[in-house]
Amino acid sequence: MKALIVDGYVDEPALLGVPPYLSPHPRYCFGVFRYFNVDTEYLTIDQLREKENWKFLNEFDYLLIIAGLSVPGRYLGGIPINLYEINKISIEADKPIKMIAGPIIKGYSLHGGTKAIKTNFKKFDHVISVDPEVYIYELLSGERVENRYELIRKITPYSGEILKKHPYFPYTMCELELSRGCDKEVACSFCTEPMFYGRVSSRKVEDIVMEVEYLYKSGARYFRFGRVSNILAYGSDFNNLTPEPLKVQELYSGVKEAAPDLKVLHTDNANPWYLMRHKNESVKILQTIVKYNTPGDVLSFGVESFDKTVLRLNKNEENPEVVIEAINIVNQIGGKRLDGVPKLLPGINLLLGLLGETTGTYEINLQYLRKILDMGLLLRRINIRQIMAFPGTKYYMKTNGKIKLNRKLFERFKNDVRKNIDYEMLKKVFPFGTLLKEVIVEQRKGDLNFGRQIGTYPILVVFRGNYNRFEPLNIVVVNHGYKSVTGIVHPKSINTVSYKELIGIEGIGKARAEKIILNRPFENWEKIYEVIGDNKVYDELKLIFTL
Repeated sequence: MKALIVDGYVDEPALLGVPPYLSPHPRYCFGVFRYFNVDTEYLTIDQLREKENWKFLNEFDYLLIIAGLSVPGRYLGGIPINLYEINKISIEADKPIKMIAGPIIKGYSLHGGTKAIKTNFKKFDHVISVDPEVYIYELLSGERVENRYELIRKITPYSGEILKKHPYFPYTMCELELSRGCDKEVACSFCTEPMFYGRVSSRKVEDIVMEVEYLYKSGARYFRFGRVSNILAYGSDFNNLTPEPLKVQELYSGVKEAAPDLKVLHTDNANPWYLMRHKNESVKILQTIVKYNTPGDVLSFGVESFDKTVLRLNKNEENPEVVIEAINIVNQIGGKRLDGVPKLLPGINLLLGLLGETTGTYEINLQYLRKILDMGLLLRRINIRQIMAFPGTKYYMKTNGKIKLNRKLFERFKNDVRKNIDYEMLKKVFPFGTLLKEVIVEQRKGDLNFGRQIGTYPILVVFRGNYNRFEPLNIVVVNHGYKSVTGIVHPKSINTVSYKELIGIEGIGKARAEKIILNRPFENWEKIYEVIGDNKVYDELKLIFTL
């Protein structure tokens, strides 16, 4: 028996599965198939697109598509599957037992600011609206699964093999499930997490550590606690929603022991209001995270809006000042730098088009972002998104999926934030001369390379040269954009750096770049100073170049 898993990518409120991320969904399904000795292959939709003829799909007995976005996003590592491609697969693959699973079962959309349409996959034998690993296990075994986490524990030893089939391997980020469901008593109006998964339930520490151990043996070195809606509430469940600092300590220490040479250990989501309601315990958890994590980690705050009316109608929260206090605490604990990069910084999600929003909402949001900047606090990133109206959410039911959003005002606000907030923030988070280690080339356009470190919300790095895709490089930051930084591969001699690279350096300009090129080669730094004649520029060049 043979099975093929086609990863069409998922993006949910507490889960990411677009490369370089590999979500638990395909891993667990792969593990189930292998548990039953089914010869299993794995392809991303991008890998499938590269094949001219899709008739090979008929070589398999089972074909599973996993797909669906329930939050809006933009992706460098892959393009999510669309309905045309799903239909094409269903037509080309007429022999396998065809299955489809993921958020796409509940609704389909690829963009924010749109109404997700209801889907109908009549050409599939199994349309899986529940957990696909549970469904497939029951299908193959004829037995009922009473406890999903016990099933995951059973199939974990068989799941790691999928890693080597991932196109980014060994630079694959393993998204780890800590818990699922929402820890809030009243769900946010727009969120699919409680709709899909109900109230929060946490996974056992020993099970997570065991999964990391098997993934590590399979070659995994990059891990993220991304499958959790609020890392501060890990260890709790709907009967007890208080923080469990000792369990978080046990989790992080256990993972570091199971994967001693890991390269990345990051997390994702946290609730700033929860942090302040349980301040003492949350501070202990933050201290644990900073003790064990790797640099460049981000704690994503789902703020969505600083407008009190919008907060009350959509999040059952009232006070935006709480967010400022939470940002300050994370800065104090996580702001220390290792290898030039902060260990842990907060990120902010803003969502426009929510219930109760007015034109004044945009100015309120901007005022709070300016306040954060003026206070000297650091944000790793600010996500500005348009709401996706997803069937089943309170937002969808109240609006019938109709989104009232002033597109011009949205674009003006976003551009204002990028120019006046993001740009200044990036210069503080990644100052001139910061060395970013192991930046992976993901795309090339001519001699321009677009790369990122493997991590949570890694900064986009643009640099010149002829480098191969997936080539790991050390890059020194030499300039800043609104959402990216410009870099130069390090180390590099000032005697070999190109003219285009020179003019990309902040403060150099065409005239100085030409002087440097015309007076090369330099035998010592004194000669360079004679040509430059500027202390600041000279210090910058000495910081980023060798002779």
